Amino acid sequence: MQTTVMNSENLLVATKFSPPRLNTRHIPRAHLLGRLREAQDSTVTLITGGAGFGKTILLAQWRQELMKAGVEVAWLSFSHDDKEFQSFFSYLLTALQHLGIQIDGEMLNADGGDQSMNAVVAVVTRAAEEIGRELYLLIDDYQHIEAPSAHRLIQKLLDHCPANLHIVIASRTIPPLSLGRLRMQGYVAEIDFAELPFDLDETKAFFEQNLSSLTLTADEDRLIHDLTGGWPASLQPIATMLRVRPAKRAKLRSLLWKSSDLQAYLAEDVVACLPEELVELMEKISIFRRFNAELAEFVAQDPRAAELIRLAEDENLLIYRVESDDRLPWYRFHPLFGEFLAQRLAQQGQAVVEALHGRASQWFAEHDFLAESIRHANLSGDLDYAVSALEEAATTTWSMAYIGPMLHLLDRLPQETLFAHPRLFVLGCLTYALTARPEKAERWLEQIRRTEAAKNPAISSRFALADAAVAMQLDDLKRVIDLLEPALKAPVENRSLRYISLSALVVAYLAMGRFEDVRRLFDDNPINPDDRDNDMAMVFESNRALAYLTRGSVREAERIGAGVLARAEAGYGRGSVAANLCASTLSDAYYELDRIDDALAVLANRSGILQFSMPDVMARASLCRSRIEVLRGEPQDALRFLEDQAAHFHLLGLSRPQAAMIAEQAALLLAMGERRQAGELLARLQALAEQGSSAGGHGEIAAITAAVRARTAIADRDPAAALLALAEVRSFGELHGRGRAMVKTNLLAAIAHDMQDDREAAAAELAEALQTGATLGLVRTLLDESEAMELLEQLRADLPLDAFTSQYLTDLLAHLAAEEGAAGAALARDASSGQPAVLTPRELEILSLISQAMSNKRIALTLNLTFGTVKWNVKNILAKLGVSSRYGAITAARQQGLIK
Repeated sequence: MQTTVMNSENLLVATKFSPPRLNTRHIPRAHLLGRLREAQDSTVTLITGGAGFGKTILLAQWRQELMKAGVEVAWLSFSHDDKEFQSFFSYLLTALQHLGIQIDGEMLNADGGDQSMNAVVAVVTRAAEEIGRELYLLIDDYQHIEAPSAHRLIQKLLDHCPANLHIVIASRTIPPLSLGRLRMQGYVAEIDFAELPFDLDETKAFFEQNLSSLTLTADEDRLIHDLTGGWPASLQPIATMLRVRPAKRAKLRSLLWKSSDLQAYLAEDVVACLPEELVELMEKISIFRRFNAELAEFVAQDPRAAELIRLAEDENLLIYRVESDDRLPWYRFHPLFGEFLAQRLAQQGQAVVEALHGRASQWFAEHDFLAESIRHANLSGDLDYAVSALEEAATTTWSMAYIGPMLHLLDRLPQETLFAHPRLFVLGCLTYALTARPEKAERWLEQIRRTEAAKNPAISSRFALADAAVAMQLDDLKRVIDLLEPALKAPVENRSLRYISLSALVVAYLAMGRFEDVRRLFDDNPINPDDRDNDMAMVFESNRALAYLTRGSVREAERIGAGVLARAEAGYGRGSVAANLCASTLSDAYYELDRIDDALAVLANRSGILQFSMPDVMARASLCRSRIEVLRGEPQDALRFLEDQAAHFHLLGLSRPQAAMIAEQAALLLAMGERRQAGELLARLQALAEQGSSAGGHGEIAAITAAVRARTAIADRDPAAALLALAEVRSFGELHGRGRAMVKTNLLAAIAHDMQDDREAAAAELAEALQTGATLGLVRTLLDESEAMELLEQLRADLPLDAFTSQYLTDLLAHLAAEEGAAGAALARDASSGQPAVLTPRELEILSLISQAMSNKRIALTLNLTFGTVKWNVKNILAKLGVSSRYGAITAARQQGLIK
C-alpha cells in the first residue's frame, strides 16, 4: 500500500524556512555577490564548497539583496533528517508555497513515481508562469539529500523550468544532477570551492570587525591568511583567542595549529561522517605537500586511492587541485586540514610515519622528482639515500628548491660524512652562503681546499661560485666580479648554478654603476625558453627589473618585477627563495610609485628578506618597510625597526646596509627636529665611512654619510656646508648612475640655495629634479622631501618647465594633497574620542606661534628649526587635535586650554 506525502506546515520545522540572521560582523562577499548578480537570470546556480567556507552566509546575503530589489524569494535549509524523499518533498512543497505556487501534497506518491512526479512538475511550472514575477528558490545544505527520487524531481524541475523561476543550490558536495544541456545554453552559474575562500582584504576586514580593541599588523594579517588559506570558519576561533588573550599574538602560528575549537570543528563537522577508509587514506597522504592518485596508492598501499581521492574532491574535503602539466591531476590539502590529519597520523607512532616517508622518497625518485625525494628521505631517516641523491643533483638539477632539504640534511650529517662527498660539501657551502651564513661557508671552503678532493676538477670548478657567494654575502662586490667574470664563457652543466652566477654579477655590476656591462650580460645570456620556469632563471630575469630600479626607471621596473613575482609565486609558492628575492625589488618599485598598499602587501610576512637574504635585498626591503611605517603615522616604530636592522647588519659584518639604516634614522630624526640624536648617528656613519675602502660597495657609505651631513647642515642653517656635502653625493650619483639619488641631491640643494636667498639657483635645482623625476616616473622620492615640496609650490611660477614636466608637477601636488587629506582624516577619527590632545613641548611652542599668525617659514626662523621640522610638527598638531586647518587648531587648542 502506498502512502502519500504529508504536507502540513504545522509538522515542519519553521527555522528551515528562515536564513541565519546577518549582523555587522559578517563580511560582505562583494565579488561573489557580483557574480550572482551577473547570473541572476540563470535557471540554476550552484554554490559548492567544503564545510565552513561561508556558503550559507553568501546565500543569505544574496537573499537580502534580492528582497531589497522587490523579488519574491523563498528559503529552504535541509538537514540530515531530510535525506529520505518524504521529508524532502514536504519541505520543498512548503517552500514553493511561500513563492505563491500552490500544490496538492497528495499529487505525488512517497515513492516518487514518474507519472505523479511529471504531474507535480507540470503544476509547478504552470503556476510559476502564471505568477509572472521573478521567483527565487534558495536551497541550503543540499548535500543532506540522498533519495534518488528527490534528485530526479529537482532534475525534472530544472529541465522544464520557466524563465522566471530560478533555483539556487548551496551544497558541500556537487549534486548528482545532469546539467550539460543547461550549461551549453548558458543557464547554469557556478561558484565552486576554489572561489569561496576569503581573499586577503576580506581576511583583514574580518579581524577589523571582530577585534575592536586590537589592530593586527600587515605581517599578522598575511600570516593568518596564508596559514588559513582564507577559510572563514578558521578565523573565528583565532579572533576569539586574540580577544581573550591578546598577548598570544606573538605566537600566532602555534595558535592556529593548537586551537582546540578548530580541532573539534574538523573532527566533528568535517571528518566524523566520512567513510573510515577515506579518513585512513587522507591521514597517510597528509605527509605530502602535493600528491596524486598514483603516489597515494603506492605510499598508502591502497588500490582504491584514486576512487577515494575523487570522493574527497566531490565532497569538497578541503582538498585543492594544483596546476600541473602532468597526466594525472595533483592535489594538496588545506594547510590546517593537512596539519590536523598529520597530527592524527603521528598518534600511530614514528615508525609508521617514517615508513610512509620512505615509500614516498622511493616513488618521487622513480619519477624524477628529486627535490621531493630528498625531502622525504630526510624525514624517513634514510640519510644515505638523501646524500647520494643530492650529490646526483649537484651535477645538473640542483636549484633553490634544494636549499630547504639541504639545510635539513646539513643539520643532521656529521662533517666527516660530508667530507666523503665533496660535491655535496661544496653545495653545502653554497647553501650556507646563500642563507646569510657566509662565515660558516668560508670556513668549510678553507677546510676542503686542504683535502685531496680539491684536486678534482669537478670539485675545484665550483670553488669560484661558492667563493663569490660568500663575497656577495660579505658585500665584497669587487671580489664577486673578479671571481665570476673569468668563468663567464666556461660551460656549466647545472643551469641553476649558471643563473646564480649571472645574477650575482648583475648585482655587483649595478653596485659599481657598470650599466653597460649589465646590458651586455643580459644580451649575451638570454634565458632559454626551457628554463622559463626555473627558479634561478626567474631571479636572473627579475634582476633586469632591479637594473631599471637602480637607474630610477621605476615604471619599467614595476612592469617586469610584477610579472616575474607572479610566476615565481605560482610556480614555487609565496615563501620560496625565488619569490622572496623578486619581492624585494617590486616592493621598492611599488613604494616609489606611491602604491603603498601594494608595497606593504608584497613585503607582508616575508621576514626572510629582512633577515636572511642578500645584503642589497635586506637593505632595500628594510628601507621600504620603515618608510611605510612613517607614512602610516608611526615614526617611532620606524626608528625602532631601523635600529634593530642596523644592529642585525652590524652582527653580519655588513657595513653598507648598516650605514643605510643609520642614515634613514638620522634623516627621520632631523625631520622630527631631534638634532642631537641625529648628530650622534652622523658620528656613527662617519666612523663607518672611515673604516671602508672607497672601492666597490663600500664607496657608497661615503656618499650615504655625505647626504646625512648635508641634511644636518640644512638643519643647522649652514647652506654652504650642505652644498659642499651634496657635491660629494652628486659625484657618486653621476658616477654610479643613481637617478633617485640625483633627484634627492637636487631637492636638498634647492633648499640650501633658498636659505642663501638664491631664488634662481633654487629654481634651477628644482627644475632639474622635476625633469629627471618626470622621465623616470618617480613619485615618493619627491613627496618624501616635504620641505622641497613646499618650496616647489612657492617657486612654481619661476620654474622653466615643458608641458610634460609641468603636468608631472601638477600630479605630484595632487598626490601630496590627497595624502595629507587622508592622513588628517584618519588621525582626526582617532582624535574624536573626546580625550584632550597630548602635545609635546615643541608642539605647544609651535602652536603658540601659529596662534600669532606666523607662517611655517617664519616659525622655522624664530625657533631656529628647519622648515621640514616645523611642517612635520604642524601636521602632528592638526592630527592630534582632529582638525584640518590652522584656524581649526587654534580654536580646538583654546577650547582644550592648551593656549590662551
